[in-house]
Amino acid sequence: MATSVRPPKAILFDIGGVVVISPFQAILDYEIENNIPVGYINYAIQKGPHDTGAWQLIERGEVELNDDWFAAFKTQLSRPEVWTEYLQKLAKQQSVGGGQAVDGGKPQVPEVNAKRLFWRMMKLSRAPDPYMYPALRKLRESQKFVLGAFSNNVTFPTGILDDEGQLFTKDLIHPPAPNPYANDSKDVTTCFDVFLGSAAVGVRKPDPAAYQLAVREMSEIAKKRGMGEVTAQDTLFLDDIGINLKFAKKTGLRTIKVNLGKTKEAVKELEEAAGIQLLDDKAKL
Repeated sequence: MATSVRPPKAILFDIGGVVVISPFQAILDYEIENNIPVGYINYAIQKGPHDTGAWQLIERGEVELNDDWFAAFKTQLSRPEVWTEYLQKLAKQQSVGGGQAVDGGKPQVPEVNAKRLFWRMMKLSRAPDPYMYPALRKLRESQKFVLGAFSNNVTFPTGILDDEGQLFTKDLIHPPAPNPYANDSKDVTTCFDVFLGSAAVGVRKPDPAAYQLAVREMSEIAKKRGMGEVTAQDTLFLDDIGINLKFAKKTGLRTIKVNLGKTKEAVKELEEAAGIQLLDDKAKL
């Protein structure tokens, strides 16, 4: 497979929504089930605030995952000013022929069971993506690239129970045989040469420092392999969140957007960029 652009030396992956099934799918399902305007929950999460938002704090490893945090997360999803902003955004979209219709008056802020929502997100995102995970395996087998991951993630206390009282683990859940990856490691970090989690390193995407750290770490691996230095321009980054990609581009990285439910299309772009076949013939149909 030929490509007109120089292939990257390093490929940096997000995890949720890229390598594994997106936790945003769990958010979407929750919104639909509970008659919450689609997109509101993610909007409220992104609104933070950056320094003190519950979601932002847990992903930087600054607070512990416990009942106090779940209460703070619920508060973050229940801010009247953010709800009003979102309704105004939807109304504006509706006025130009797009978006979801909003009832008249001033609907109350949606009631969100933050603990149940969180655990649904975590459980769903343990399943490897059926297109991206095999592509990642083929990239690793090729030994042509330094493979890295930077995930905005959460540290789970030892022995933590989910909302149903079951012990939670981060282990991947591979489909059973005859799936060729049925016996793969359940530890997603083993897929990469470098794995960085926001909760461990204290910085989260889209902070440019996250991308700079990832590039430095991958460059060290590359130099040990005799591949020379890896720069931001040598690095291809895959993520499912627009703001993360925007700041990655500003930092100098090449990017591929992985849209919800369209990982196969992203793998096709990755094939073109890497210059090797990643989808089998059946998957291309």
